[in-house]
Amino acid sequence: MNEWADAKCFPPLHTGIKLSWMFFLLFQQAASYYCNKLGFEPLAYRGLETGCRDVVSHVVKQDKIIYVFASALNPGNKEMGEHLVKHGDGAKDIAFTVENCDYLVQKARERGAIIVKEPYVLEDKYGRVKLAVLQTYGDTTHTFVERTAYNGLFLPGFHTPLHRDPLLAKLPSGLLNFIDHVVGNQPDDEMVPVVEWYQKNLLFHRFWSVDDKQLQTDFSALRSIVVANYEETVKMPINEPAMGKRKSQIQEYVEYYGGPGVQHIAMNTSDIITAIRNLKERGMEFMCVPDTYYQLLRKNLQQSQVRDTTFSDVLINELKILVDFDDNGYLLQIFTKPVQDRPTVFLEVIQRHNHQGFGAGNFKALFEAIEADQNARGNLTILKPNGVSNQI
Repeated sequence: MNEWADAKCFPPLHTGIKLSWMFFLLFQQAASYYCNKLGFEPLAYRGLETGCRDVVSHVVKQDKIIYVFASALNPGNKEMGEHLVKHGDGAKDIAFTVENCDYLVQKARERGAIIVKEPYVLEDKYGRVKLAVLQTYGDTTHTFVERTAYNGLFLPGFHTPLHRDPLLAKLPSGLLNFIDHVVGNQPDDEMVPVVEWYQKNLLFHRFWSVDDKQLQTDFSALRSIVVANYEETVKMPINEPAMGKRKSQIQEYVEYYGGPGVQHIAMNTSDIITAIRNLKERGMEFMCVPDTYYQLLRKNLQQSQVRDTTFSDVLINELKILVDFDDNGYLLQIFTKPVQDRPTVFLEVIQRHNHQGFGAGNFKALFEAIEADQNARGNLTILKPNGVSNQI
């Protein structure tokens, strides 16, 4: 999901959409966490000191990945307050860089999209930026950002950070390069309508899909469809739970988040071995899969057509990185534990070698690891057909 992919024309042949940034309803300590644990650097700031009286925003960046962490400054901020009460900390907005904001908003409106904020302009001495906000699944939004006429640090109104932690320069690099994909969880039977929303309103297309016959463990299952823009630089898997013996991690997310929302953000790296070593040295906590997974992996790799494997089996096992492959190539991936108190949003680190899948071959190992954490939380409960779960 490289945000700098070229775009030359517009719908219906071309979306003109690239990933821009992720906007979280969090606060200063969260921004510090992403810098200390994941290797981000402070990029920009907006708050009381810059003349913004209502909301404070901390912007952090690592290579092409930009996260914005925001919180209310004053009591009574109903919009932010109600969102946090319902959902807890989470990703509120996925922003896209676009070439023609007015055109895309007009076409989306004609197709039935809800426009939360009509196109508006922000400007300062560095130029002007046009933005608009669209409603997508649940309370999640997409901001369109047209910034071809802007040369500033981030956006008009943002200044350089007030403080830079001197400790960050002494820590090993996170080696995270760009956002690979962003996953949205939906309640049961709501995945297809969301997929159709992206197809209809943003002219995305189906890129990849799996059903509960392919993605299941002894306890739980899911269905997933990945949508992508025309250029296939923006990829968004849309998940929903499927009926199983116990409550799936997707259902757990929906219940704790209070509805649909961003489940995880995958960040691409060109060197996952060094990246995970460095992130673990910085104190980042990842999910752990059993050694039996690697015993089976070695056996399956020997029987596969994949020969161009540049990774070390020993290091993969040591770092608990997952491997998925087909006849053409492979991917390496690992998942963090939830990055807030509610068991909702988590992160992924991924490296691809001629493989454009999303780890379907790792589903069983991943979900068994997640189910172990669910069990520790008391949430691996028996699920009845009516969706009611009983404690075991």
